[in-house]
Amino acid sequence: MGRQAEVIRALAMRARAAKLKSDGAALGDESLKEEGRRRESAARSVLADARAARHAGGH
Repeated sequence: MGRQAEVIRALAMRARAAKLKSDGAALGDESLKEEGRRRESAARSVLADARAARHAGGH
């Protein structure tokens, strides 16, 4: 997968995670909020790796 596609995928993951957190907060469901936090953390990691690879590649 190209670097730009990885960044876009990570941003989409983060957006879905934020939606889960928001839904969990609205419904008062701690498990949804926790799942959103977990996914958001994973997305941040993927995004950081993709950006680091992009910068290391000289772009």
